[in-house]
Amino acid sequence: MRKKIFWIGLWAMLLSLGVQAQETPNAKQARRIFDEVYQKVFGNQGASLHYKVDVASIYKTEGTIWYKGKKSKYLSASSKSWNDGVVAYVVKDKKKTVEMFDANSSKQSRFGDDFKFEPENYTYQIENVDEGILITLCGKKGVKAMKEIRALLDKTTRDPVSVRIKVAFIWANVLISDLKSGNLKDEVFTFPRSQYRNYKFIDRRGE
Repeated sequence: MRKKIFWIGLWAMLLSLGVQAQETPNAKQARRIFDEVYQKVFGNQGASLHYKVDVASIYKTEGTIWYKGKKSKYLSASSKSWNDGVVAYVVKDKKKTVEMFDANSSKQSRFGDDFKFEPENYTYQIENVDEGILITLCGKKGVKAMKEIRALLDKTTRDPVSVRIKVAFIWANVLISDLKSGNLKDEVFTFPRSQYRNYKFIDRRGE
């Protein structure tokens, strides 16, 4: 019985140490600033930004994204999408098709739920570097896709400048510019159906 109590006590102590390790002043500051930046981009006030993606110099793309709560829109040379919070429209110019999904469907993206970001699944660390403020997120046990995220912020505005994402053993680099937060009208997310009347519409809602 004493042996059992000993192991239970030891296990509780180790769990307590694990929690305390995540609650250091550095971790608290990192999480607080990260949440502020996250809200600036993904909050209900709306935001837009330009991005350039480079995945190990193998895949490169760039475009513009708009966010407002559950609504989104992105335009790039290879893809276009409008999500008005009810229906998501994904345009494929080469095939001349428009696929319609439920707004929250993971099937509208080829990555699906694999790259869904959950802030609670990471530990946080912050440091000042020559380029700005660096916040490092390390995935907790069980995190599959994005193992590590390094967000570089401007020292003055705390706007995101770049994000490095580690997926397996590959790093994806995202440069961010022209961030505008707030005063984003809902009309931005309305799908311009008249521009695609010659396209084939494929309704995948309910799948």
